[in-house]
Amino acid sequence: MKAAGGEAAARVTDIGSPRQARALVRFAVRRYGRLDLLINNAGILGPRVPISDYPIRDWQRVLRIDLSGTFHMSRESSRVMAAQGHGCIITLSSSVGRVGRAGWGAYAVSKFGVEGLMQVLADELRSVGVYAMTFNPGATRTAMRAEAYPREDRDRLRHPSLSARALLQLATNASPAISGKAFDLENLP
Repeated sequence: MKAAGGEAAARVTDIGSPRQARALVRFAVRRYGRLDLLINNAGILGPRVPISDYPIRDWQRVLRIDLSGTFHMSRESSRVMAAQGHGCIITLSSSVGRVGRAGWGAYAVSKFGVEGLMQVLADELRSVGVYAMTFNPGATRTAMRAEAYPREDRDRLRHPSLSARALLQLATNASPAISGKAFDLENLP
């Protein structure tokens, strides 16, 4: 980002807290004067066990971060973007958020939830120039992927920079035609 002339600022935030999510959005607006893009990427995996064995505390924690946190950030950001008359919200998803698979529990449920959340936001905000969509990066070399597949050869996975470029492409080309859609890195032109 810096090489392209951009600037980044970091702030530790519990996005599962509506108050902290609101504070983060306000921080960004104060610092930059506007909010053009939100990429919802925060998430946790949770245990890989059957639903019948899923610990309730873990279930609640995963949904609090992965689904409610995405809601809080999207809600606060969409208010700013709607007032500006433009903006883009992209939420990272997963193949297990489109087709349920055994052992993915709360993580899969949260990803199904964010798929729906982005469709609803897209429909609500399209007329004010704010676009929302999901993006599935697929098998990517991340700590979460290593946690989910500890025996997998990381060298065979995509580097995260490929997803970063794809997200930039989606944000740059955001329009009513693509708002509400679910994208996969593998299927982007």
